[in-house]
Amino acid sequence: MAADKVAGMAGIAVIGAGMGALTAAARLAVAGHRVTVYERTQTYGGAVRRFERDGFGFDTGPGLLPLPAVYRDLFVKTGKEPLEACVELVQVDPSARHVFADGTEVALPNASRAGVVAALDAALGAPAGQRWGDFLVRAREAWDRTRRPLLEEPLWDDWSVLAAREPYPAVPHKRLLRTRRAGTLAEVGAWELRDPRLTALLEGHALAYGLDPRVTPASAAVLPYMEHAFGTWYVRGGMRELARAVHERCLARRVEFVFGAEVTRILEKDGRAVGVELADGEVREADFVVAPGSAAGLPARADGEVAPPQGLPSRLTVLLALRGARPEGTAHRTVVHSVDRDGESESLFGTAPSVPARPTVTVLRPDDPALVPDGAHEAVTLGAVVPAGAEIHEAHVDALVAAAERAVPGLRDRVLWREVRTPADIARETGAAGGAVPAPALAAAGGRLLHPANSTGLQGLFTVGGWSHPGGGLPHAGMSGALVSGLIVEGPQFRGSQ
Repeated sequence: MAADKVAGMAGIAVIGAGMGALTAAARLAVAGHRVTVYERTQTYGGAVRRFERDGFGFDTGPGLLPLPAVYRDLFVKTGKEPLEACVELVQVDPSARHVFADGTEVALPNASRAGVVAALDAALGAPAGQRWGDFLVRAREAWDRTRRPLLEEPLWDDWSVLAAREPYPAVPHKRLLRTRRAGTLAEVGAWELRDPRLTALLEGHALAYGLDPRVTPASAAVLPYMEHAFGTWYVRGGMRELARAVHERCLARRVEFVFGAEVTRILEKDGRAVGVELADGEVREADFVVAPGSAAGLPARADGEVAPPQGLPSRLTVLLALRGARPEGTAHRTVVHSVDRDGESESLFGTAPSVPARPTVTVLRPDDPALVPDGAHEAVTLGAVVPAGAEIHEAHVDALVAAAERAVPGLRDRVLWREVRTPADIARETGAAGGAVPAPALAAAGGRLLHPANSTGLQGLFTVGGWSHPGGGLPHAGMSGALVSGLIVEGPQFRGSQ
């Protein structure tokens, strides 16, 4: 059926203009299809938004780009201009500065194992660097074992192979005279890293996606490995510039956009998706429909509202307009680790999730003149994980600012004004119930952290974006768009990128 439709230049309805949807639309249009994107809000980009006031500019969604190769591939495959001709990519160095609970600090260089080992040894004492370096070697093994089936191929019917197997290798234990396989990130920290600061460094990569290190599989070691191996990047002018560039690539490939158009129903006929119905009752026919995953707004095959998710993470973001210039040598990103990690875990992942009183806070301080009115001011973004649907109070915002002041002395005295972005804002902008933010797909753990396949039980209906395979994050959104495009263009025989 897919091949017959492709031969006739299929009409494709894409629901939503998030990054996964945009990448799918651009690829499908290049393949010769007539693509129309229906977006309920008045703009594109999903969570990749910008807030501007008084000459200050802030990213309100992702602030950095890991694995830029995903978007480089998109631009190569959809036109003559490469990504770097459309946006200015800057490698962030140091990759991050970390402030630990005991006051110890370390700045980790970008994409340099030797540099990271040396920095950790200098800051934490030997053999901390070597332990982290050995961990990265094992994390690479987990990456090599899972990269293709988890990220570059559709989720096949035999997905249980990914669910059952723990790809993170076992480690010899001298005292036990045998190997021991860590099942969770917490066990990796306790058994292999054996330093609370290294453990916080490891678990912070899971916490950033709202994952509980106590139950998150050891396969999540691929998250710090990706950052280490492929570097951390920033888009000059803010990450919104990436969304703009992808949107413009869609327009150049004659993708049609209809903003302010809420899709309320996916139309079916004879067991196949045949179009969409808009909120005003208008019906738009299509040969294929590309929709967001069910947790991101529109259910794949049902009408009505989506209930707020239970136990899923969201984000609290505080935008600070500061008087005073950004000091020379300031790190772009600083992670201020919680002084009460157990309390933070219990708040976020306990039986009654709540906003942590003493959260881990990410502080973004980009060196970007485009984001400030002049050199005598600075734009700073604070972010922390909170439960989806959480009500945010002034005390929660003050807690973020107080934590950030451990990394930015005198911060509160420099504040001109602040803007708060809550889970409710994320829900309004992305359609995700409760403002939930999806995590990347991970292997093992019985498949608990895999996401639904891009193909669905309804022929002609495919799902894209963070709530579909391979999960959340900017790179993963781009990967989902490539997978959906491949499944529509090549049909069920599609086996992923080569």
